[in-house]
Amino acid sequence: MVENERTPGRTAVQRRRGRRTLLPIFYGTDDVRLIPLAQSLSAGREVQILGVVPVEQDKSLSQAASLARELRTDLRRAAAETGTRLSPRIIVAYNPCSEITNFIARKGVDLLILNWPDDLERQSIVQATWGQCPCAGALLRGHFDPTAGGILLLLRPGADSELGLRLGLNLRRNTGVRLSTLRPAAPTDDSLTSDSALAFDQVIAHLPEVEDTILIADDPLAAVFEQASGHSLIIIGASQAGHESEPGLDTFARAVFEQASTPVLATRAAPADEPVVPHETAGLETISILVDKWFAENTFDSSEFEDLQRLLRRKETQGITISLALPALNEEETIEKVVLMVRRALMDEVPLLDEIVLIDSDSTDRTREIAADLGIPVFIHQQILPRYGARTGKGEALWKSLYVTRGDILLWIDTDIVNIHPRFVYGLIGPLLFRPDLMFVKGFYLRPTRVGDTVQAGGGGRVTELTARPLLNLFYPALSGLVQPLSGEYGGRRAALERLPFSSGYGVEIGLLIDVLEEYGLGAIGQVDLVERIHHNQPLAALSKMSFAIIQTVFRRLDARYGLQRPENVNRSMKLIRHEASRFFLEVAEIAERERPPIISLREYRAARGIRDA
Repeated sequence: MVENERTPGRTAVQRRRGRRTLLPIFYGTDDVRLIPLAQSLSAGREVQILGVVPVEQDKSLSQAASLARELRTDLRRAAAETGTRLSPRIIVAYNPCSEITNFIARKGVDLLILNWPDDLERQSIVQATWGQCPCAGALLRGHFDPTAGGILLLLRPGADSELGLRLGLNLRRNTGVRLSTLRPAAPTDDSLTSDSALAFDQVIAHLPEVEDTILIADDPLAAVFEQASGHSLIIIGASQAGHESEPGLDTFARAVFEQASTPVLATRAAPADEPVVPHETAGLETISILVDKWFAENTFDSSEFEDLQRLLRRKETQGITISLALPALNEEETIEKVVLMVRRALMDEVPLLDEIVLIDSDSTDRTREIAADLGIPVFIHQQILPRYGARTGKGEALWKSLYVTRGDILLWIDTDIVNIHPRFVYGLIGPLLFRPDLMFVKGFYLRPTRVGDTVQAGGGGRVTELTARPLLNLFYPALSGLVQPLSGEYGGRRAALERLPFSSGYGVEIGLLIDVLEEYGLGAIGQVDLVERIHHNQPLAALSKMSFAIIQTVFRRLDARYGLQRPENVNRSMKLIRHEASRFFLEVAEIAERERPPIISLREYRAARGIRDA
């Protein structure tokens, strides 16, 4: 079986990043049966098949021409039956291991799938290929039949098991087979309290469909075999962090691989390009698995929901109402077009929306008059719930819009959109109608910005990329898959929104995201591609103030989570650098990002909604 010693002569290979899976199929084997497995493991990525004809050293390569032709015919037939892309070449070689390795490096392959053969000669080839592989690998022993039972994933600390978890989730998603995780340990083993194990805890908590078991036994191997009964496949990482990590399988993994009566898939993460410090990276890949899974399952495109009649039928079946609130401040140039476009498409032609209201922030132009003339209910947010005072800020307007609207689903879109289209609204409605588990949906899009006479396609979103996303990646990495966490087009279910606090100013978007994550989990958040949004770009000084408010909001959440006890006298004023008439000077802006409590805590709101006090 595969040994732990480093394979002699192994050389470093410069890996080109790729999104391909490679399945070598050796002449004279039944490796073609692995094609469906490779497709399921690859989760929709490109699968390349490479025919391999090994030739003995004392024979001419040309003598294998007929074998290569036979294999090529077989692979074309198999590829046609499964819809898999066929690699344009067959390898005929004395040393197929070296050629497979070079193919991986040239083509940017990031996952190699190998079948463990029965005969000893081919075992040596597979063993060498597994040992020298410069990318992630999966090695199968036995025949996996997804109809024969569930998958048992053995989770041990380390990157190899993290890859096993990723591939196990792919198999579950693509085959529908049940996935269970098992964490085996001896009574004296402290691996269950490692950083990597704690990261697994975070991921498993977001996977209610996966049954997780911690198994502490004097003989973990025997206990694993007992638990594996009735399963169709065991997945195990090739090695455990802190133990033998050379190419091959460590002692425990080798025993499972060789002795289990159930088919076994051993997984090995790609070799690191540079040495890493284990405690500094533990769990990062595991969180990435969670984010990748979320991105694949919870990212939508507005074109999926352009059949408005289909949405209407879904809405009527569920018996729900939908409200659209338009926050505005001095938007007389765009408000009329926004209202007319949305109302005509989503109320007059197809009654998806039950109401549209304007939540004005005391505009000094004709924004309110224009909306009122169009028959849209107009509210000045400073005059709503006067008992609680009048604050400035977009978040204040959104919070109070909960009080004056009635929909079971509440949506918000900004009113400065130049290229307004109904997709900005129905794109948000669709995921909430078809995914009852979603509580909150964010829009994202390209944001062109004009620099002189040039329009840059991706020039917008400076605060997102320079402030919001770095903060989320640092403190809330589960939210790192959000394309535009600060977008103004989003919405959710009232049942969730009314129970969340709202920042009064610019921090409202990032605050809601963090609170939905903390309260309902990552799976309750969706995002939808709204294609492109053209709007008026703000000057740099305004963006600086926005960033200052967002940072305050994030740190308030960190206070609540970690009990940091941030000093109350922390500075909440910002010195802005101004320049005019050949001189620089300072201007102080007070930016104290305050917060409103969940609106359901207000007696007036509960009375308006008919909610009885507890």
